[in-house]
Amino acid sequence: MSQPGPVPLSVLDLAPVLDGRTTADALHDSVALARAAEELGYHRYWVAEHHNAPGAASSAPAVLIGQIAAATSRLRVGSGGVMLPNHAPLVVAEQFGTLSAFHPGRIDLGLGRAPGTDPVTAQALRRAAGPLAGGDFPRQAVELLGYFDGPQDDAAAGVRAVPAEGNRPEVWVLGSGLGSAELAGSLGLPFAYAHQFNAELTVPALRAYREAFRPSAVLERPYALVAAFVLAAETDEEADLLAGPIRVAAIRTVRAGGRQNAYPTLAEAQAYEYSAHDRQIVDGFLGRQVIGGRAEVRRRVADLIAVGADEFMAMTVAPDFDTRLASYRILAEEVAALGSGPLAGARRG
Repeated sequence: MSQPGPVPLSVLDLAPVLDGRTTADALHDSVALARAAEELGYHRYWVAEHHNAPGAASSAPAVLIGQIAAATSRLRVGSGGVMLPNHAPLVVAEQFGTLSAFHPGRIDLGLGRAPGTDPVTAQALRRAAGPLAGGDFPRQAVELLGYFDGPQDDAAAGVRAVPAEGNRPEVWVLGSGLGSAELAGSLGLPFAYAHQFNAELTVPALRAYREAFRPSAVLERPYALVAAFVLAAETDEEADLLAGPIRVAAIRTVRAGGRQNAYPTLAEAQAYEYSAHDRQIVDGFLGRQVIGGRAEVRRRVADLIAVGADEFMAMTVAPDFDTRLASYRILAEEVAALGSGPLAGARRG
């Protein structure tokens, strides 16, 4: 089923581990949700990379992408993203070249510059001493892209990522700041901005991306996706209630120094007593995200599209699978309703 709208609509999945459920449950839910998203007309389905985070089962994006791509037929499937500091570019090229060989024209490789975990775990992933060097990301990204191009001439000696040659996925740069936006533009690649992490910089980052953009062999014009946290319900009151677990999870994550634990139940969230500091944390994390009933969701999504998004991606965590699926269904219906308004013509033009 195809859903009309002002821009394509996509999914970002953390494979959330809900209280009382297992990581296996979370991973199977991701496959089921991807199937449903395809039926609802969603354009792409990305999985995140998190490590040493009991609240997120998406630690091996390439493996999960393969399962989801095999279970669907039209949906683009990819990483949101692969955290490049954790991996050798050669290995990433081999993995995603293999995925693209199995699912040609359907695989996305989103690249992030953060480790997606705590410093101790980041060192364990890298198996190397010394601090992470953020300045290495552009060099690693260029090296990775080169593996998909293959050897430049027959006499060239060097390492080849054999499965990657001729099997290039659609490569994206992910970020929540200006540096990644400028890098994406300079490389002529599409850019995905994480509004859920840094809402205040959404507009400046999109502007920086478009100003830095240089046409490339894969992209003639800039193309920017905005990702945000979304929890849609029939009414504002219902959405506010359902958002309780993610609010409490955000507070616990901050208190744990960034380590994401399993999400609390709805009952636990309802019983939680917020301090003034807790409310500041919640407002900083969710205050500018898309939470509400149908009319509120439609308004907030329209506002985010209007800042210059060519595509909108929703990350949803809810108390149970059925509620999560219902949120994505409501979002699809409300974004489809935007397709007949003046915003649709403005974005398509």
